[in-house]
Amino acid sequence: MQPFRVHTGIVAPLYRPNIDTDQIIPKQFLKRIERTGFGQFLFYDWRYTSDGRPDPTFILNWPQYEGASILIAGKNFGCGSSREHAPWSLLDYGFRAIIAPSFADIFANNALKNGLLPVVLDESTVAAIAASAEATPGYQVTVDLERCEVRDENRIISTFTIDPFQRHCLLEGLDEIALTLQHEALIAAYEAKRNRV
Repeated sequence: MQPFRVHTGIVAPLYRPNIDTDQIIPKQFLKRIERTGFGQFLFYDWRYTSDGRPDPTFILNWPQYEGASILIAGKNFGCGSSREHAPWSLLDYGFRAIIAPSFADIFANNALKNGLLPVVLDESTVAAIAASAEATPGYQVTVDLERCEVRDENRIISTFTIDPFQRHCLLEGLDEIALTLQHEALIAAYEAKRNRV
């Protein structure tokens, strides 16, 4: 898992409440067995028209948000069915952080375990960031996990809180397998001893 420490990126405002996992990655794209390649299907029903062409009215298809790596969303982002494919698709598309007033618990947990940082800020702050992103082409913010703050080039916008263990894992790029492998020598010693018995 790629460590997350300090990330600066273009902000894409998708400031809608209750964006569910079925919209993030529709069910027909869940047949893949690898974690990569899902970015092309992110928000598929919104990004494309019924004949498969990019929908020019959808914000991620606008030129000023090309290469965006921070998504601003409304409350309860990631609600709906539980699927790790949702953070996989967001990461594969290029997003490193999602800023919203609240997240569905299962989505937030899946995101953190896969290296995608969900940042909870109060609703008025999220709305202000979304407004800045809409008004200023190329608007960027920095999400700083080391200091637990979000800032733009002019000021600190807000601080945020995160569980210390989850913060440690993100800072160090440790998923559950990497956490286990930190004890590889102890595991090997136990197995060697067990095999002698």
